[in-house]
Amino acid sequence: MPAFRNPVLPGCYPDASICRVGEDFYLVTSSFAYFPGLPLFHSRDLVRWRQLTHVLDRPGLLPLEGLDVSDGIWAPTIRHHDGTFYVVSTLAVNRQGSLTFVVTASDPAGPWSDPVPLEAEGIDPSLFFDDDGRCWLTACRDAVQGGPGELWMRELDLDRLKLVGPTHVLWQGAVRGAWVEAPHLYKRNGVYHLIAAEGGTESNHSVTAARSDTVTGPYVTDPRSPLLTHRHRGPDEPIHNVGHADLVDTPVGEWWAVTLGVRPIAGTHTLGREAFLVPVTWTARGPVFAPESGAVRLSERLPSIASARPDAEAGQSAGEPGQAHDESGPSDGEAAVLAGRAHFGPSDGDAAVPAGLAHSGPSDGDTAVPAGRAHFGGLEWNSLRGPAGDRVRPTADGTGLDLDLAPEPLSSTGVPAFLGRRQQHVRFGARTRIGFAAARPSEEAGLAVFQHQDHHATLALTVDGDGQAQAVLTVREAGTSTRRASVPVSTGEVLLAVDGDEAGYTFRVRDLTAAQWISLATIERSFFSTERAGGFVGVYLGLYATGNGHAGAGRARVHWFEYQPDSAETAG
Repeated sequence: MPAFRNPVLPGCYPDASICRVGEDFYLVTSSFAYFPGLPLFHSRDLVRWRQLTHVLDRPGLLPLEGLDVSDGIWAPTIRHHDGTFYVVSTLAVNRQGSLTFVVTASDPAGPWSDPVPLEAEGIDPSLFFDDDGRCWLTACRDAVQGGPGELWMRELDLDRLKLVGPTHVLWQGAVRGAWVEAPHLYKRNGVYHLIAAEGGTESNHSVTAARSDTVTGPYVTDPRSPLLTHRHRGPDEPIHNVGHADLVDTPVGEWWAVTLGVRPIAGTHTLGREAFLVPVTWTARGPVFAPESGAVRLSERLPSIASARPDAEAGQSAGEPGQAHDESGPSDGEAAVLAGRAHFGPSDGDAAVPAGLAHSGPSDGDTAVPAGRAHFGGLEWNSLRGPAGDRVRPTADGTGLDLDLAPEPLSSTGVPAFLGRRQQHVRFGARTRIGFAAARPSEEAGLAVFQHQDHHATLALTVDGDGQAQAVLTVREAGTSTRRASVPVSTGEVLLAVDGDEAGYTFRVRDLTAAQWISLATIERSFFSTERAGGFVGVYLGLYATGNGHAGAGRARVHWFEYQPDSAETAG
């Protein structure tokens, strides 16, 4: 049977929400404190996804400076009604909802409007358009009584983008004592079905449901809840933490859900919460998730619309996330990637531009899993908490990237001189050619493996107290930085590399004049895991330059950056 490989979006793309307009599907995910925010994807078959834009792609739309990397923009919902796209989401501060907002666009590729604040408590807002044209916002918050959490609803005036009328408390969940969140509402055969998540976004995560004959309730728990979970499955299960589902139908009447999950190794994961695709059928009692297996699978049957559509017409090239394959072929759960070395400078006459600068539209080469040497204007690149355009910019000749020293280190909650992309494979290689001449030991520039501002590793060019140029591997954990290894370099330009696998991350350096790589150290893979670092994100791989609290006139020159998944991981 024709099948595809889950996840359809590998790497840190959690809390996916989806909608359909005709034959086109659109999907958004959380982005936390990374900028630009809210990546938006397009597909015509639910399996192959191509990023169109970021919904929050301009400076100053929302205040991210000062935030922990796992705060920021949480759990968006995307919907379409009467020619307009709507995205609602929450700005979280200190792990609590601070601002709920809505943005709109007539074209999903943008431009999107500035955020419009809504008088809404809590997190995880969603929109439901009823048959009568009325729009309802649902969200979760601390319970007014009972609890601990509850789902609530209020009408959204579409002309004024303002919540109006009374607040309706809908449901406090299926599991006593569990927090209920991630509400999405659907109507089928006159019945309103409320889908939610319970158990937290870790091992007890689940999809639960309630139903009502009227949109404002009361809602009665679906006794089959949880409708989807992996919390009862053993440690050898390849996918864990399943929950936070959103449903969509296809033009031929099939139903599918996007849900988040993680792929741990020996109990820990580094890639973050990823987006998986799950079949759904309907019965008189409500939706049935994964009817053939009762679980989210690494290899799943293709949607019929994907089976009928050639790869070239599916919205993305074959060999990318969610690649179709014959069921009899190998499947290790990893999305295949078209590996290769793309042009690194200007693309088709458009200057390479780091995320957050002038680049706003999609590039023909942008895909859900970019690989090889790509220009820095690609949509896979992010900065932290805001645009780094005053410090990270294309070289004058367009063949690389200049990074000015920023006083903010990666350990700050400001906007460092940093540009990174998601790690999307356990087995990978990342390398860069960089030139930098530090004036003092506090100045450094190089390669970063970043989980959190207080949990990351860097391989950087700097100098020692005697002014000798060296490459230094530094590990930061729980607010403390430790030098793990160093090696002198004879020139101010080197190749830096990190290679990852199931065991760990190996950091290497090579002088341009040398024939061999020098391995500095291997850091165990679990060090970079979300379980150890805390928070809600996965690993980013990127470039940075800092004076560690001091402004400097130094500048690093990056000639290229390469990300390649291991061929064994993408085989099949």
